[in-house]
Amino acid sequence: MSFDQSYWEKRYREGTTGWDTGGPSKPLTDYIDQVENKDLKILIPGAGNAYEAEYLFQNGFGNVHVIDLAKQPLQNLKKRIPDFPDEQLIQEDFFLHEGKYDLILEQTFFCAIDPSLRTDYVSKAKELLNPGGRLVGVLWSVPMNENQPPFGGSIEEYEPLFSPEFKIETLAPCFNSIKPRMGREVFINLQKAF
Repeated sequence: MSFDQSYWEKRYREGTTGWDTGGPSKPLTDYIDQVENKDLKILIPGAGNAYEAEYLFQNGFGNVHVIDLAKQPLQNLKKRIPDFPDEQLIQEDFFLHEGKYDLILEQTFFCAIDPSLRTDYVSKAKELLNPGGRLVGVLWSVPMNENQPPFGGSIEEYEPLFSPEFKIETLAPCFNSIKPRMGREVFINLQKAF
């Protein structure tokens, strides 16, 4: 099955977005609260309703860019934050995107792409990051669906996937997940290796 634009538009239209918690990820807001440089150029791929982008924007981070294949979630963000710059709302395929960023925030995108694309994801994330840039986010640490998103995984799978391209600073179970996800998430903090 192809998880293309029409697939994701249909999921948003039908409200079959069970991954959407209605707010930003606690592990990510805790991380964001520690970031001092508000000028970082940040990318959130497969952003969905982009609650993390909203949180960043409301906390003084003005250089936040969100990408999604579907138009609906980008419109949802714009309704919530009318001041969010239009040029930073990007309806595009992450794998075709060009640009340079200091930080990529990962929240539900990695689990939404076909697992056969995970190596391509790692390469693309590295390509989009400036020297010393970071890929930070939350991944599932449990098996999920076999034939449709979300797709799960494990630390044992993720370590050899990311380690050739990134210095792994954190790849560990989340201690601050929301209750329904406690014990099911892994936090990653990866620095572009070279």
